Amino acid sequence: MCLSDIARELDLTVIYDGGDIDREITGGYATDLMSDAIAHAKAGDLWVTLQVHVNVVAVASMKDLGAVVLTQDRQPLPETLQKARDEGIPLLGSNLRAFDLIGRLYQLGIRGT
Repeated sequence: MCLSDIARELDLTVIYDGGDIDREITGGYATDLMSDAIAHAKAGDLWVTLQVHVNVVAVASMKDLGAVVLTQDRQPLPETLQKARDEGIPLLGSNLRAFDLIGRLYQLGIRGT
């Protein structure tokens, strides 16, 4: 499913579109631990987290993730947003808690990797 469709269906806020809001999302991963994302997230995944620091984008770029969704209305730090722009990583936001957002992603057909 493409990222723009996911954003529309789940009423996600597009903080930064990464230059390609129509990129294909092939799975999902949820964690707030960088080491867990490094070890288990797959290229093309939508990463659900409440972490807002710059390392989120560094990990997303290293793993070639499809996008990052920040939960609970959290906003990226200024340096995180700049890093997302530099790396072309889409950042989206949701007012939902991770559990609820993941359930809705599952209903859309996005499965964990």
